[in-house]
Amino acid sequence: MRPGDVETVDLLTGLGRVLAEGIVADRDFPPFDRAARDGYAVRAADVAEVPARLEVVGEVKAGDWPEPGVCSVGRGQAVGIMTGAPLPAGADAVVMVEHTSLADQLSDQLASQPERKLVPKLVEVRRSVSAGENFVPRGAEARAGQLLLDRGRRLDHAGIAIAASVGKSRVLVFRKPRVAVVSTGDEVVEIDAAPGPAQIRNSNSYSLAAQVQNAGGEAVRLAIAPDEPRRLRALIEEGLGCDLLLLTGGVSMGKYDLVEQVLGELNAEFYFTGVEIQPGRPVVFGSCGADTPVRLDGASSARTQTGVSAPHGKYFFGLPGNPVSTMVTFELFARPMIEALAGMTPQPLIFLRARLKSEIRTKTGLRRFLPAVLSGEFENAEVELARWQGSGDIAALARANCYVVIPPERERIEAGEWVSLLMR
Repeated sequence: MRPGDVETVDLLTGLGRVLAEGIVADRDFPPFDRAARDGYAVRAADVAEVPARLEVVGEVKAGDWPEPGVCSVGRGQAVGIMTGAPLPAGADAVVMVEHTSLADQLSDQLASQPERKLVPKLVEVRRSVSAGENFVPRGAEARAGQLLLDRGRRLDHAGIAIAASVGKSRVLVFRKPRVAVVSTGDEVVEIDAAPGPAQIRNSNSYSLAAQVQNAGGEAVRLAIAPDEPRRLRALIEEGLGCDLLLLTGGVSMGKYDLVEQVLGELNAEFYFTGVEIQPGRPVVFGSCGADTPVRLDGASSARTQTGVSAPHGKYFFGLPGNPVSTMVTFELFARPMIEALAGMTPQPLIFLRARLKSEIRTKTGLRRFLPAVLSGEFENAEVELARWQGSGDIAALARANCYVVIPPERERIEAGEWVSLLMR
């Protein structure tokens, strides 16, 4: 599988896009020994025994450059310094300001002898520091020329900050894969239509389009496919013009579940036609080849599709029609495919762990992804199943913020046990 073309975009436009180039450091990071605290730059040997009084010979704030010989630290001296400022020459540590206090700045005789100069400003240090303490050495974060962001990484806010820090106002990214979304079924109507007594609005098309966008793709919503082979076939063929085709509904074993039949007529190669999970068991995955002979009205012809990025042509998923099943199977199967088509380096699913708030009883045989609510903070986090009425209950899923993952061999999980979670 290969990602598509590349393009150069403005840095903020690149948010959520996948890098088609590596980002390297254009200089050392930090480019100087950088103070990590407000306080005083000192020689650690001068404050080995405390309290110690040092002469304050200057000050450096962030953005200043302490010229050696003008602002430097000698024996018995200190320089006031702010967080982010360069460490002056001669200093090897920073004492935090809260561990210091300024001594008297005038001699006791100043009032009676105004012709005398001010005595030096003195700072009293009440806590010793070790060499290297409270500053970040030059190059500790990265060296000039070091790779900071890999090609194939999706740009998030941290990646944007790194690109900005090396002067990348524009970045080279992969083109977003176009993902066709087709809802099937005579019972499905558009969302702005008044549904009949036995009809439902087309929520799956919109939820899938949203998930596609979150995964880094460009969703192409096609018309609703009725339970009629010719129109379904036309929409499938249209959808195969995109980089990936997602169909929802019509993949079970019912009389009017026609998706597999029509794909078979297009000489599709099926990699699997079901998975051992709940919800979402009837999932279909396969591809239609670029030069696969296709039967058209009884005649044999060869169809060549351009822009194919998959080794076997265009991939497709047939996802279940129940909304929760559609959303779960997208995250488990379709999202990794879209990320790969977008050029992203493969990433494993991230599972968390939390203690179960209430007992769970279920049947064995399937790995279950059940809507749940994670609550609490830090070590007190706990999770409880959401009240739901099955894989058509969108309202319950909207209330949930994760899925509890139940292994296929577990029939009962006690309250207080640790369980795996997939965040929603």
